[in-house]
Amino acid sequence: MSTKFLKKLEELERHYEDVCHRLGDPDTLENPDRYNAFAKERADMEPIVNAYQALKNAEAELESARELLAEDDEEMRAMAKEEIARLEPEIVKRRDELQIMMLPKDPMDGRNIILEVRAGTGGDEASIFAGDIFNMYARYAARMRWNVEIISASDGTFGGYKEVVAMISGVDVYAHLKFEAGTHRVQRVPVTESQGRIQTSACTVAILPEAEEVDLKIDEKDLRIDTYRSSGAGGQHVNKTESAIRITHIPTGLVVTSQDERSQHKNKAKAMKVLASRLYDLQRTKLDSERAGARKSMVGSGDRSERIRTYNYPENRITDHRIGLTVHNLSTVVEQGALDEIIKALKTAEHLEKLNSEDA
Repeated sequence: MSTKFLKKLEELERHYEDVCHRLGDPDTLENPDRYNAFAKERADMEPIVNAYQALKNAEAELESARELLAEDDEEMRAMAKEEIARLEPEIVKRRDELQIMMLPKDPMDGRNIILEVRAGTGGDEASIFAGDIFNMYARYAARMRWNVEIISASDGTFGGYKEVVAMISGVDVYAHLKFEAGTHRVQRVPVTESQGRIQTSACTVAILPEAEEVDLKIDEKDLRIDTYRSSGAGGQHVNKTESAIRITHIPTGLVVTSQDERSQHKNKAKAMKVLASRLYDLQRTKLDSERAGARKSMVGSGDRSERIRTYNYPENRITDHRIGLTVHNLSTVVEQGALDEIIKALKTAEHLEKLNSEDA
């Protein structure tokens, strides 16, 4: 652990103590806004300060144990060796955890997302695969106790989706799914294949953090809003009324549709959420590309054209090409949404990359 990093921790600890002191100040107690601001700041710092203090305690224990090695008493020396063997790996672990805790947080991590899955190359099989991928995320969302709300969907001829757009809301959705953006490739014998030959198909996934009102303002005069009759599931009602909404953002040419609700008002609200998130994503992408020294992350840029993962059904294997991870439980991942191992590995890779760039 570098001297620079230790200095940061010491400064944080002093600031934490100052904030705790200010929380008890009568002037702060009489000002709810001031009190709440300090209380939030303390809550944000507390886990790191507690971890730092636990590290210092462990290091002090280790120092004491090493001093005991100089004792004449053989039993004391044996006890000291046991303590050293226990404390050394614990301290290494605590230091690693602290370094990760001190990394700058992605301000988007706590947001809901707009998930977009589109069939790519591969015809009908690509649509079936797009359906498999969407359902995988829906099952993962259920495991995480998140809510999935379909905004628009275009069904494939033999099942799955040509395109499906959904809102996923819950705790830290973007933090968990932001690495899923890109091209997903499948290798398997399609149900439409009579010769039993393995084919390769693909679908693209976009993960857009939900835009908030403060992020951008959409001018109504920049929008063209059309209504039309919904198609597909929903019963006779949706087919008889023009409840579906198509919004075109004239300056960018972005087009968003929503037809899942029977209410035109609800469909418009959903479509505006998607449009805002797409415009916000365009804005963020432009800023990222303009930043000095901007570079492509090892876990991916989020570009939908980037091939990120292959699902090989004959070998029951999933390979994430960005970090070289291979798991042999494809059926469990896809059919049960058991993405935890893959997502954890991607997060770890991002943490390591950030740590390396911090040290550079």
